Amino acid sequence: MSNLKKTHSLPHFYLEKPDLGKVDKSKIFDKLEVLGNRLTQFLQTINEPRYLYWDEMRYKASLLLRNKEVPAGLTAEEAWFLISQFRTLVSRPTPIKTEKGAYFKWIRLPYVDEFLHKIDINSGGQILATRDVLLESNKQKFISRGILEEAIASSQLEGAHTTRQAAKKMIIEKREPRNKDEQMILNNYNTIVKIDEDYKNQPLSETTLFELHSLLTQKTIAEEKQGRFRKDSDNIVVQGMLGSQEYITHIPPEEEFVQKEIKRMIEYANDENSDKFLHPIIKAIFLHFWVGYLHPFVDGNGRLARALFYWYLLRKKYWTFMYLPISLVIKRAPVQYAMAYIYSEQDGYDATYFFDFHIRKIIQALDDFNEYVSKKILENKEIDKIISKDVHLVDRQKYLIHHLVTENNAYVTVTSHATLNNISRQTAAKDIRQLENIGLVAGVREGKYIKYRATQKLLNLSSHN
Repeated sequence: MSNLKKTHSLPHFYLEKPDLGKVDKSKIFDKLEVLGNRLTQFLQTINEPRYLYWDEMRYKASLLLRNKEVPAGLTAEEAWFLISQFRTLVSRPTPIKTEKGAYFKWIRLPYVDEFLHKIDINSGGQILATRDVLLESNKQKFISRGILEEAIASSQLEGAHTTRQAAKKMIIEKREPRNKDEQMILNNYNTIVKIDEDYKNQPLSETTLFELHSLLTQKTIAEEKQGRFRKDSDNIVVQGMLGSQEYITHIPPEEEFVQKEIKRMIEYANDENSDKFLHPIIKAIFLHFWVGYLHPFVDGNGRLARALFYWYLLRKKYWTFMYLPISLVIKRAPVQYAMAYIYSEQDGYDATYFFDFHIRKIIQALDDFNEYVSKKILENKEIDKIISKDVHLVDRQKYLIHHLVTENNAYVTVTSHATLNNISRQTAAKDIRQLENIGLVAGVREGKYIKYRATQKLLNLSSHN
């Protein structure tokens, strides 16, 4: 999704709504006594494993009815009326206020505690400790990889048109951006690094928001639009592709409301005026949604929302999230991401849609990371088979060798090795020099870089195993 000036050339996207006028409310509750537990079971299928809206509920209900898994005797409209009543009854308010004065609400679905427990366990260090890879060098490599992937994917979600390979090469080789899209990605990378190094130790303030926004939009928008909240005269709306059609998907609140609510959001982010504990993962997701709804800046709101998600969790000591590029997972389902916002805003301000989408993406990112670590462990074992037992290499050197023997025309520089592993250039040069001394890599100067590639000796060793 991206911002644009208000225009009448694009249609507004509105959810299809059921005709609840067809529901005879005086009779429907009589049906409840007949349906009994079958209705409860049906409600559960609509809320889990995904929290469904009317359009998907109607389709799923027809399948369940065919398989005799849904109570007969209810029309689709009656079923949705009961679902809505149930959801309203069990929902609780969030602190996120709408421009019309109501508050977004959400439901703590039964699976939430299980998901939060899984996240807590993995965020305490076990994600690496149980895999025998919790070495400081590996921690830094995985953090660098997480920041890199998050910066690229978060920018691509906002329309940065460049390949992951090109963006990665730009960052690790410290090349100057060649266009606005590459600048956007570099800005995102620098912002996440700055959050990890500095901002996670600071409370949120308007000044901090302005600084983060300026970092994210440097050289991509006019300076006078940085470090300030948008004005009504900026005429900003949100647009996006849904299917084959482009729509206006969100009209942000007016500036007076935004400036007032930003203060409440900052208090919430700093855990002020809170007399009840709310799990940090839940609060971080709500912060993400809150920024998206208020859309306080002319541009960069999506990237800022995701950056604040990380900021809050790092402040709460969830350092493992630096391994997890959530945007990389979200990017695989951009329409679902957009619809999570739309459902939340247009279906009675029910933020459960967004929460359900987001927490499932966190779980998916955890699973992806565990799979990634398993792959790296396997790669290390493969390298151990081809390297003499008399030669001791650290894991980052093994990763480097695997890259050189498995990728076409692969090379490494001191700068890229240092950036990827978050080590000093001196340490990176020492790593490569050792590999060069034992005849596994050779360097050739190309332009201002010395590019190191696999030697024939290394390629022969790898081909024999």
